[in-house]
Amino acid sequence: MIRLQNIHKNYGGCPALTNVNLHIAPGEFVFLVGPSGAGKSTLMRLLYREEVPTSGVVFVGGVNLNRLRPNQIPLLRRRLGIVFQDYKLLPRQTVFANVAYILRALGADEREITRRVTSALCVVSLENKADAYPDELSGGEQQRVGIARAIVNGPPVLLADEPTGNLDPAISLEIVQLLEHISERGTTVVISTHDQLIVNAMRKRVISLRQGEIMSDVDSGMYDLDTTATPNIGQNIEG
Repeated sequence: MIRLQNIHKNYGGCPALTNVNLHIAPGEFVFLVGPSGAGKSTLMRLLYREEVPTSGVVFVGGVNLNRLRPNQIPLLRRRLGIVFQDYKLLPRQTVFANVAYILRALGADEREITRRVTSALCVVSLENKADAYPDELSGGEQQRVGIARAIVNGPPVLLADEPTGNLDPAISLEIVQLLEHISERGTTVVISTHDQLIVNAMRKRVISLRQGEIMSDVDSGMYDLDTTATPNIGQNIEG
């Protein structure tokens, strides 16, 4: 589903990612962890084509993102589910309208929009908040709206960049467990996070980055605090 081959990414001659090789299979649930500046956000931006690698190739769903023309990028993003730390909700639109936004952009008819939005809101347990506005919701509820918006079009991949960064620990765990539930329905989920407690509690696949390199890639792993580890590059590469 996701494949990175020999990825290098430099900013002004300074390396942000170095020789990253990675394969994430369909339906996997993966944590991407590491300290600030490790390269997590850069890697996530490569996956939704906010950035392009200096060298190497990025594939998502069999599509070579390096070859996308500028006018193809919005369509790619509509086919991905993307969840942000700051929610990015439209403040003057209701919960229903926020979740329906992508479907309307794709030209879906209103009956289909109502069916899909209602279903997505049920998944995140907000079916009774459809007519509310973002400023009437708690932070956890706003993030649930963001998740509903991300899954409403049935994307094969959901990317969550620090989705619990603004939430308290109890709500953070609820949000990640919700993302786990979505993964169990067949969606590939990749979460970038600093939250050591959640990573250690969930015991999912954990990819640790440090100084732009993959230091470890462990199934049922924990947040790696060992700063002396030797880079373990190229695990889980598709044969």
